[in-house]
Amino acid sequence: MIKCIIVDDEPLAQKGLKEYIEEVDFLELIGVCDTAMQAYPFINKGEADLILLDIEMPGLSGIDFLKSLHYMPAVIFTTAYPQYALQGYDLDIIDYLVKPISFQRFLKAVTKAKYFLADKIKDASQAADENDYFFLKVNQQVEKIFFKDVLFVEAMQNYVAVHLNNKKLISYITISNMEKRLPANLFMRIHKSYIAALHKIDSISGNKIIIRIHTLPLSRNTKEKLMQAVNGKLVKR
Repeated sequence: MIKCIIVDDEPLAQKGLKEYIEEVDFLELIGVCDTAMQAYPFINKGEADLILLDIEMPGLSGIDFLKSLHYMPAVIFTTAYPQYALQGYDLDIIDYLVKPISFQRFLKAVTKAKYFLADKIKDASQAADENDYFFLKVNQQVEKIFFKDVLFVEAMQNYVAVHLNNKKLISYITISNMEKRLPANLFMRIHKSYIAALHKIDSISGNKIIIRIHTLPLSRNTKEKLMQAVNGKLVKR
């Protein structure tokens, strides 16, 4: 079952999309938002698989909303403005529906989303099995390192120190190149000199994070992005 939300400020458009969703057996509507801001909790908690998203809305537009996301579910634009189509596809959306939307056209779009999400789950499963490690040149040898063992990476001019569960490895590589080799869903550049393993963070306080006995700086520009990632795992009252 694909969990979807409607983000549209027009009551008539909301009503039409609700009726279409009820006709499709693999869709489940979990929320209706009048503004893009109301959609953030669904995204941050990882609840929505698919967004049916309007573009022209008060406050934050659909396009600016997508650009702000660290994690993006499948997205279908539902809009009265065809001129945004090219910009929409540049954001890797599934489809672009121009109002008024026929049920046949709607069904075609959500079926594309269904296959896209199925492939995404399959690819993620294969990646977890096949690509859960990398190799790094250390001194005169090449070391195999599992992602799950990495605590954080520290820049040391043209070198990096890779801090693991039980040791520290020094390699002649820049932190920018190291960042490119680490999967973005597991690691984040939290400071110009540090990359942190998200699942190893013990606490966040002000502009610092704690990993085991290590206190690492958190840049102001990265804090909001990190908190978006953390909010998906946050237990709330």
